[in-house]
Amino acid sequence: MNVSIIVTTYNRPTALVKVLNGLAHQTRAADEVIVADDGSDQETATAIKELSTIATYPLSHIWHEDRGFRAAKIRNDAIRRSTGDYLVLLDGDCIPNHHFVADHVRLARKGSFFQGKRVLVEKTAARTFDWPHANSPRRLLRLMLSGGLENAHHLLRCPLYPLLSSPGLSGTRSCNMGIFRSDLFAVNGFNEDFVGWGREDSELVARLYNYGLKRNVHPFMAICFHLWHAENSRDQLAHNDEILRKARLSNDYYAPQGLAKRS
Repeated sequence: MNVSIIVTTYNRPTALVKVLNGLAHQTRAADEVIVADDGSDQETATAIKELSTIATYPLSHIWHEDRGFRAAKIRNDAIRRSTGDYLVLLDGDCIPNHHFVADHVRLARKGSFFQGKRVLVEKTAARTFDWPHANSPRRLLRLMLSGGLENAHHLLRCPLYPLLSSPGLSGTRSCNMGIFRSDLFAVNGFNEDFVGWGREDSELVARLYNYGLKRNVHPFMAICFHLWHAENSRDQLAHNDEILRKARLSNDYYAPQGLAKRS
């Protein structure tokens, strides 16, 4: 099964480099990595170009003009470009554990999608946290004891723990989500009516449920480390909440403004 990793970013090149370095140190390499760039400046493009010459995986860069938060659209652009049978969505400030790709492959199930977990790296620790920390139990234990990590219980990797089904929308995060390409295209990907931060991932999950998929979770596998950052503007949240509300009340699963556009 070919795996494409789609990494969403916006003007955080230092964090993005840490994420891409983390993807270079996996027990199972990704078959391709696509950076979905929501309008970053030239510094991000330069960093990706430099990394592409030494990356251990095929690395490409999709960019569109900065017109505010349009994660849904740039993710769709990257999804169309991708070639993998299975797609893993990852944010450009979420450093993957070195089993991350292998765990996603191991936990993939037909008829479902997978919602991964994240460990939060607090503000002070995030300044120096890099992919070696994600691979070092000693460093992680030191950070955990000093209060630098939240949700640190997810660090205990336990493949024998059963895969669980988790209904509802609570805990939905597209910063760590795995889904078969055919299922994403069946629901027409992300809804590009979402502009501004919030709810585009929850609305996708609502439509995946309408399509008949289950959501699987595992608390001790496929972990990423989310680096602290200031909150995004919530000025469009009320509008986005209304789009989500309509999706939850409807039986429709196909987004009119998604991977393919209806006239």
